[in-house]
Amino acid sequence: MTDITASRERTQAVDRRQFLGAIATFLGARNAWGAPLDRSYRLTTFSAEVSPPLGHALMGGGIAPAQKIVDPLFARGFVLLGAGKPIVLAAIDWCEIRNDAYERWRNVLAEAAGTDPARVIVTSLHQHDTPIADLTAQRILDEHRASGSVCDLAFHERAVQNVAKAVRSSLGQAGPITHYGVGQAKVDKVASNRRYVAPDGKPAFNRMSATRDPAIRDQPEGVIDPWLKTLSFWYEDRPVLALSCYATHPMSYYGRGGVSADFIGQARRRRQEDEPGVFQIYTSGCSGNVTAGKYNDGDSANRQVLADRIYTAMAAAWKATVRTPLSDIDYRTIPLRLEPRTTDGYSVEDLQKRLTTDPKPFGQCLAALGLSWHRRVAAGSPIDVPVLDLGNAQILLLPGESYVEYQLAAQQVRPEKFVLTMGYGESATGYIPTDKHFEEHDTNLSDWCWVAPGSEARMKRAIREALLGSQGAR
Repeated sequence: MTDITASRERTQAVDRRQFLGAIATFLGARNAWGAPLDRSYRLTTFSAEVSPPLGHALMGGGIAPAQKIVDPLFARGFVLLGAGKPIVLAAIDWCEIRNDAYERWRNVLAEAAGTDPARVIVTSLHQHDTPIADLTAQRILDEHRASGSVCDLAFHERAVQNVAKAVRSSLGQAGPITHYGVGQAKVDKVASNRRYVAPDGKPAFNRMSATRDPAIRDQPEGVIDPWLKTLSFWYEDRPVLALSCYATHPMSYYGRGGVSADFIGQARRRRQEDEPGVFQIYTSGCSGNVTAGKYNDGDSANRQVLADRIYTAMAAAWKATVRTPLSDIDYRTIPLRLEPRTTDGYSVEDLQKRLTTDPKPFGQCLAALGLSWHRRVAAGSPIDVPVLDLGNAQILLLPGESYVEYQLAAQQVRPEKFVLTMGYGESATGYIPTDKHFEEHDTNLSDWCWVAPGSEARMKRAIREALLGSQGAR
């Protein structure tokens, strides 16, 4: 054996030992939970603060701007690995994210997670004392030197990038998951429908988040989904994450300049304190026409009362959780096209006129938001309706302020499964009522609904196709 040959063999032996050692190290590696990192499915969680600066517009300029931070706002979410390209879910303590702002969130978070934008689910929780983001609408206002303001473009970009940084940082902490869990519990005395039947026998729609008239509060709850649902991920018998969802407008009182995640933020924080090792995410269901108005007269003390009731249901849903082994995970999106509203006041011409003639700053903002939606539709950009399908459990995201009837319809499509339906995805639509609400002249549709009548059939078709997958095309 020559010296050169012996040296080559020694080098190869060292290389083999280093390679085998690296493999052994990988297989024996443990994540922060003490679990091995050689499982098929892995999960990581992230959180970043997204509170606006003082002076920032809240609810798109419709109420007093931010004067103080009562409690901070957060973006909380997870990245699921092992089911093809990573899947990201981000739940944001903002009122709405619309149009190009929504796409900006998906694009930036996708880049951070190494995935496609279509595999990023972004949902707002819809507290009113929080920002609305629509970049095109703000640019329209700026171009016309309008006095109204929807959002600060620089702050928006900082917020998006901070959340993306949290996503990137979390990837190295991904740990295995082997099971998912489902549980639900009824919520006592929180949700009520805006609609009730007035003494004259006609429908009325003025039961707001805070309703001071006791005669209106005394009306029946109306159409709601009484169940709070919690879907969780586990490593064997160790819980890792809990995602809870309930359909109600999440406001006790608002409009005083106090930035707050309101009663759902309080409930989420308490559950996190109960279970420090279980990452808590809360999302709002389809609740465009559902508020706490029957049980809330706007007294500030009711924020804690409502928080206690949501917290109690979250704890009960957790106690009722049943685990199932993870097998196949599927993710799919269905394109949804909704037509813009063009009735009086909603055509492009009417909105452009309002932008320059409405003396009220919020009226200018409403015009800019409507024009932004018209531009999106004209560009041919559909709304994605995504589903994360775990087999016997599905997470569905619907756009805007979808009415609760769509959440109930989703459950009817797959009655044999646990269907957790979130609202407030792409929120450029504003309210998405049923045809019946247009026919009954729902008074809430006078200023925050940018979709045309006839959206119900398109919504239900998309829900069916999303939940059924390949079966939906049959």
